[in-house]
Amino acid sequence: QVQLVESGGGLVQAGDSLRLSCAASGGTFSNGPMGWFRQAPGKEREFVAGITWSGDFTYYSDSVKGRFTISRDSAKNTVYLQMNTLKPEDTAVYYCAAKSHAGTYWNEENYEYWGQGTQVSVTV
Repeated sequence: QVQLVESGGGLVQAGDSLRLSCAASGGTFSNGPMGWFRQAPGKEREFVAGITWSGDFTYYSDSVKGRFTISRDSAKNTVYLQMNTLKPEDTAVYYCAAKSHAGTYWNEENYEYWGQGTQVSVTV
């Protein structure tokens, strides 16, 4: 059973930076392809970023491309999301997920294991 634990969320001002971490343990998929999603109040959960098991390829939503960077440290079984130039519209609960099915990174149905989420709040 894969366990994912996110950390690093908080309350920041617009323009600030945050780095989220996702520590994975247990199961085959804990060091496989991973993704970050987010869910704002009253909205559906949406894809933010994804990374292959090797870290050679990354994927981003248009709304965060150029501002967010996903990376991983395989030795630590940890995936990171560096978020720069944060905007109020980035406010959401951020979830990391382990991708267990073939298919696109932006389809949450391809992810079987999810963390509990970490809150990111950005004020003007």
